[in-house]
Amino acid sequence: MADSLSSAGVKENKLWKGVFAVAGIMTTLVIYGVLQEKIMRVPYGENKEYFKYSLFLVFCNRITTSAVSAGVLLASKKALNPVAPVYKYCLISVSNILTTTCQYEALKYVSFPVQTLAKCAKMIPVMIWGTVIMQKRYKGMDYLIAFLVTLGCSIFILFPAGTDISPYSRGRENTVWGVTLMLGYLGFDGFTSTFQDKLFKGYDMEIHNQIFYTTLCSCALSFTGLVVQGHLLLAVDFVYRHKDCLFDIALLSTVATASQFFISYTIRTFGALTFAAIMTTRQLVSIMLSCVWFAHPLSWEQWIGAVIVFGSLYSKNFLKSGSSRTPPSEHAQNGASSPVKPIP
Repeated sequence: MADSLSSAGVKENKLWKGVFAVAGIMTTLVIYGVLQEKIMRVPYGENKEYFKYSLFLVFCNRITTSAVSAGVLLASKKALNPVAPVYKYCLISVSNILTTTCQYEALKYVSFPVQTLAKCAKMIPVMIWGTVIMQKRYKGMDYLIAFLVTLGCSIFILFPAGTDISPYSRGRENTVWGVTLMLGYLGFDGFTSTFQDKLFKGYDMEIHNQIFYTTLCSCALSFTGLVVQGHLLLAVDFVYRHKDCLFDIALLSTVATASQFFISYTIRTFGALTFAAIMTTRQLVSIMLSCVWFAHPLSWEQWIGAVIVFGSLYSKNFLKSGSSRTPPSEHAQNGASSPVKPIP
């Protein structure tokens, strides 16, 4: 009797943790997605100037997150000392900067709906990195779902609506450079969350400890990149002249910081794969919201691609929940055998 009550309590606690993670990720990242598209693709001022300094956005996001995480550690009287070797924090930081930079830069060449749906294809890089870093094994169904999702994403990217033109290029969305940036995003993003998962499992590491050191390193790297490129003063001048852009960046940094904590909490509590499953629903909501807000037209081929992608992902979740009744402890060990999986 006591065991059954204890089991029920664990399940209820897990349920509330899941609700907290889903609500936090959905709210912050949907707002984040709308803001990043507005900043990178909507002109500011009477002269219709576009904000072009994506690394400045990375710097603002990371310095905000670093300051908040340091404050949380100090307020909770937890040690600021690194738990893992510093170079491991730096690996996450470098891959995260490359992930976010590719994401912002890609918005110059592809619309947000295209970019968002393409993120669903991160299943494949997560599977690859999971095999290399975590020595995980995947089932045949996992590879089939990954193939169908990639097929749907490819259709969505290759058949854009003719009127959705990038403000940064003369061609349509399916430019080689835009696709290359998205491939870079997928590869670096898959490594980031998989290596985060490995650090959480390999060390007795607090969420804020990992966030503080990775974002601190990201601040230094992104600031150095801005100075080397000569973009720091140009970005500051732009936001000085366009106060509405400054407000958008401040709000973007705020929700990015909040999402970072929700992401790390979810990865640590449920693993990288469950986090990716939550992201699937968030991506669908973001696409619909972006199409309505920014009037993105979708071709009938793109609708077919979207149905293939989300149909495959939700079918997999349905089949998994209906065919297995594995104990929670076993799920924790085998959870990554079903691929799906970022970090903004």
